[in-house]
Amino acid sequence: MSLSASPPVEIGLNAAVVAIDNRAPAILVIAGEQGVRDALPFGPFEPTRHRTFETSLRASVEAQTALKLGYIEQLYTFGDRGRQKAPDEAGTHMVSVGYLALTRMDAEATEKLEAVGARWRDWYAFLPWEDWRGGRPAILDRTIIPALTEWAAESAPHDSKALPGRKARLRLAFGLDDFPWDEERVLERYELLYEGGLAAEAVTDGWAAPGKPAAGVAMRHDHRRILATAVARLRGKIKYRPVIFELMPVEFTLTDLQATVEAISGRHLHKQNFRRLVEGAELVEPTGATSSTTGGRPAALFRFRKQILEERPAPGLKVGGR
Repeated sequence: MSLSASPPVEIGLNAAVVAIDNRAPAILVIAGEQGVRDALPFGPFEPTRHRTFETSLRASVEAQTALKLGYIEQLYTFGDRGRQKAPDEAGTHMVSVGYLALTRMDAEATEKLEAVGARWRDWYAFLPWEDWRGGRPAILDRTIIPALTEWAAESAPHDSKALPGRKARLRLAFGLDDFPWDEERVLERYELLYEGGLAAEAVTDGWAAPGKPAAGVAMRHDHRRILATAVARLRGKIKYRPVIFELMPVEFTLTDLQATVEAISGRHLHKQNFRRLVEGAELVEPTGATSSTTGGRPAALFRFRKQILEERPAPGLKVGGR
């Protein structure tokens, strides 16, 4: 019995690098030329040069963007057939290991990024339905929910009876009927948009026919799916680990900390409730200094209280559900 030869497999490494830019969540992208979509920093794993995936990723990102990464963690392995849009699956099949990386915004570093064709973009440009800081996003009721409701009513012969149906998935992911909106279901929402043909990537992949309204800015290959995975991970992570301080300067006001948590979670937080949450979590301590950059009354400056890492196993800011 003869077996058809499988294409060679190459391992690639993608980084969803996050920073806070003017109180907005920024994602680092390699800017595409005219007509080419933005992409996440990417590089092949080179085992002859690097012992681990992480060291190889750090080297690739630094080479592409001149940026040194701080906190980093592995997300998921992305290896679906067709993810690189190769005609007839010819050539090497790329399997990517996605990473979440956090860094602080730096003006000098940003200039270097621009010089090598990289830039920071607000991640809500790619996922606009995830930003609830100013209330329910208009795109949900104007575009997404009507289109996905129509899609969910269509027959789906490939859906397994053992899995939730389209309508149930839609209600759960987008908080319809009696279900609450869960800010951590970012990937589930993007996958529904992809399956329903509202993600332009689905048209490029041949999954959906053109003609439906596009939701958000598309990215190269399946990089928006990797971004959605990173956003979901970070939104969950800040609730039980103090990773939010990887995005903060050494000294900060509580207003700046609240704005950063709101930027990541995509939700507005009541000022007094947030301050009680921070005080109860014992994550910060006053420096004794103040800041007058707001133009109003000087605001007290705080810093991350590192001793918390020795006192509790899961210190984080447990912002509640909507």
